[in-house]
Amino acid sequence: MSTAELRNIGPKSAAWLRQVGLRSAQDLVAVGAVQAFLKVKRAGFKPSLNLLYALEGALLDCHWHDVPEPRRQQLLAELETASAALLPPRGRPVGGPVTTAFYGDHGEGAEAAAGAEAPPAEDDGGNRFT
Repeated sequence: MSTAELRNIGPKSAAWLRQVGLRSAQDLVAVGAVQAFLKVKRAGFKPSLNLLYALEGALLDCHWHDVPEPRRQQLLAELETASAALLPPRGRPVGGPVTTAFYGDHGEGAEAAAGAEAPPAEDDGGNRFT
């Protein structure tokens, strides 16, 4: 069964799920509501918490309004934990330092380091590239 046929999953949600690789009910069962929600969010879409509850309702085969409040709170806690695991520790940069390598006339690139000269630029009728 495709995700578009699941309870609570409308055309927009089904499209988001397809675009993140969740195409069947089995795919959704395998990852769960929280991870499916995070996949959609990480893909750049802007889902509301209603999608999280709709996904859980689809898994439970109930209307998303009928997902019990204790389960909703548990889903939010799982979402917070999973989201925090994606962030770098406080005070640490997201990525490593950036270095710049220059090639050609600057003498700092791979050619200069290897002792090789760059080949001369081709003449294309007056436009020279160096």
